Amino acid sequence: MEVYRTPDERFRNLPGYGFEPNYAEVSAPSGRGERGLRLHYVDEGNRDAPPILMLHGEPTWSYLYRKLIPILVDAGYRAIAADHIGFGRSDKPIDRFAYSFQAHVDWVHEFVCSLDLQGVTLVGQDWGGPIGLAVLARETQRFDAVVAANTILHTAEPALAGRLKWANHGVGDGEVRLAEGLLDWMTFSQRSPVMEASGAVAGSTTNPLPAEVLAAYDAPFPEEDAKAGVRQFPILIPVTRNDPGAAINRATWASLAAFQGPFLTLFGDSDPATAGWEQIFQERVPGAKGQPHALLPGAGHFLQEDAGEELARRIVGWMDARTAA
Repeated sequence: MEVYRTPDERFRNLPGYGFEPNYAEVSAPSGRGERGLRLHYVDEGNRDAPPILMLHGEPTWSYLYRKLIPILVDAGYRAIAADHIGFGRSDKPIDRFAYSFQAHVDWVHEFVCSLDLQGVTLVGQDWGGPIGLAVLARETQRFDAVVAANTILHTAEPALAGRLKWANHGVGDGEVRLAEGLLDWMTFSQRSPVMEASGAVAGSTTNPLPAEVLAAYDAPFPEEDAKAGVRQFPILIPVTRNDPGAAINRATWASLAAFQGPFLTLFGDSDPATAGWEQIFQERVPGAKGQPHALLPGAGHFLQEDAGEELARRIVGWMDARTAA
């Protein structure tokens, strides 16, 4: 299997991102019998402190969490931010068929087990939610709590009708209803000759980002061979009840229905792609009852950019209050 590894010099002098790189080896895609892949992660703070595992989505990488990491560490927590395979400083298989929802879950599962993380608070945004929560479903005993931040758990079930800003649900037997914005994003990823991470980030924040920050989002992807994972994520979104990803998410929902750990939703109030999901999580997850859920004002899909410090402070306050109780 041919793998692209972004040159180290692409990551030098990125604004706000002076963290030391760490690497774990995870398996090549199932059944291929190939060598392992290198998964990159940031790991800051006391290794004996309670770990906060932050997972990004499309088309970002651990750079997304640069504003949160120092605040979490200063508060006495261990801050871990992983790059999914195909993103950031992690290895990038060139074959787009190497990427599947299941493969991403397997890779993060291996990563969590390789570090033997215990007492984890998961922070999942965008794809970081369904991937991280699927790992929680496998390794529930390793996770203490969850922060769901502008994320989704699509099953295309008819019961979602009228609940989501971006519709994605079944209609009767054999039909689905999809938001045009969702379908546009999926088709763009497959058809556009140019796909830059910076464009997606800039279009999904409420505040304009400096040119050097946008360039940092493009840093891992200097050429088309590096973008197979970026192009594949949108097309993996489950949009029918028969999609393999919908089956993964149904299994995750079943596990969450029994998860008693604290479950907090912190969403931006200006993100049509995930609007409505915060209510679904609050209704369906037992541990969400009585938590200080919030919609962060003026924050778009990438709320880590629009309200990163506020997001970090809310997480710290929530965790500190639980510890003191």
